[in-house]
Amino acid sequence: MAFKYFILTGIIEPVHPAGFVLFAAILGVSLVMKKGFCGWICPVGTLSQLVWMAGEKAFGRNFRIGPFTDISLRSLKYVLLGLFLFLIGIAMPPNMMALFFIADYYKVVDVRMMKFFTEMTMVTMWVLIALAVLSLLYKNFWCRYLCPYGALLGLLSRLSPFKVRRNEEKCTHCHACTTHCPTLIDVESKTVMKSEECFGCLTCVSRCPSPGALDLTVGAFKKVGVVKAYLFPIILIVLFYLVIGIGMLADKWNSKIPYVDYQQLIPEVQKDYSQR
Repeated sequence: MAFKYFILTGIIEPVHPAGFVLFAAILGVSLVMKKGFCGWICPVGTLSQLVWMAGEKAFGRNFRIGPFTDISLRSLKYVLLGLFLFLIGIAMPPNMMALFFIADYYKVVDVRMMKFFTEMTMVTMWVLIALAVLSLLYKNFWCRYLCPYGALLGLLSRLSPFKVRRNEEKCTHCHACTTHCPTLIDVESKTVMKSEECFGCLTCVSRCPSPGALDLTVGAFKKVGVVKAYLFPIILIVLFYLVIGIGMLADKWNSKIPYVDYQQLIPEVQKDYSQR
């Protein structure tokens, strides 16, 4: 909402400006650095990876869903993304967003989100347990099938100049790249990795035993250059925090809500949760 409001009005809403800055930083690095936010920065993605790695150690492997079911489930995150884009991008006009931004609910929406987890309902607890179990069995279950944020970043990542490319002449077809890909891409069968599922984690490059068979490249059309893999996360993190730094320097990071408002509203939030 804040991003749309900025595009239409040129105004960064002052209640939670950090949310806008973070969103802009994530979109920016995804356009330039593939789905690198998911692979290198996202805390949910990090937790998901730790869980499936624990499952791999516990069961000796991770399980896989059949191709048809896999494609059907992957469509869910795009359905969720489409719903959000419709509600925010089409159904909600700027004046409605402006009213929402000044509402008491929005002023403490971050506090409500915190309490969603710290004082969770039984439904929330069992949903999170189910997601944890599924993530234990299947690699990146949430990211692969349900995350609408990841769906958006995956679509944007197709415009990134960074791509992993495979050199057929140097490839020994050892299957290491495909076997170790955390997003289950059949790397060995592709010349250029353009998939929306690619996290830009470069696991395939690091696992490849044949020098020059898999390279990280940057460029467009016929002008393509090889980039050292270790530079990718460095550039990614620098760009991400550069945008955040600009937001801080422009005084678009800290909330402009008066402290007295928090004193009045936070007890109301606590009352709402205590009555559940």
